[in-house]
Amino acid sequence: MTDWVAGVDEVGRGCLFGPVFAAAVVLDEAAAHGLLAQGLTDSKALTPRRRARLVPLIETLAAAWGLGQASAREIDAIGIRSATEQAMLRALQRLPQQPALVLVDGVLPLRPWPHPQQTIVQGDSQCAAIAAASVLAKEARDALIRRLAQRFPGYALDSHAGYGTARHRQALMAEGPTPLHRRSFLRNIPLPEQVVSASGGF
Repeated sequence: MTDWVAGVDEVGRGCLFGPVFAAAVVLDEAAAHGLLAQGLTDSKALTPRRRARLVPLIETLAAAWGLGQASAREIDAIGIRSATEQAMLRALQRLPQQPALVLVDGVLPLRPWPHPQQTIVQGDSQCAAIAAASVLAKEARDALIRRLAQRFPGYALDSHAGYGTARHRQALMAEGPTPLHRRSFLRNIPLPEQVVSASGGF
């Protein structure tokens, strides 16, 4: 395969906690058909068990794959769109060679990527490479969050993966944010007064 086409997708963009993850995956036609036959689709439409089962298949059948992330601190410093782009760029940079074309899920182009690219609306349900990227990114981020849940007990991170559920918001209001919360995302959550004072109101 000389002209690689890579699909990229992200996960965790809307979370209150932790990094945003991205993956880049290169599939040839046979690998794409094989993975679709195994049930590959948008990671959000798959059960955790089916996602976990697909990961080793993707890693084995893909011509190449890479993961990237951007931290909560980066998200606060440069904004979620730019941080997501950095995660995608890092995933692409982990591929062993530069793709001839990058397929990006959604409507927004990957601004730091100076080479050919194409956006695909709902690409994670229409393009096998993007779907595979969504599965790898989701599983990698969830695994990290499960480890961090042990470090930060009381926030139930393993039950909501850092999204703004009622239980997560209640924990934030009671305990305040951890160092890995995205403080720029917490402006509308009433936090303990001592936390807001110590952080200068974020």
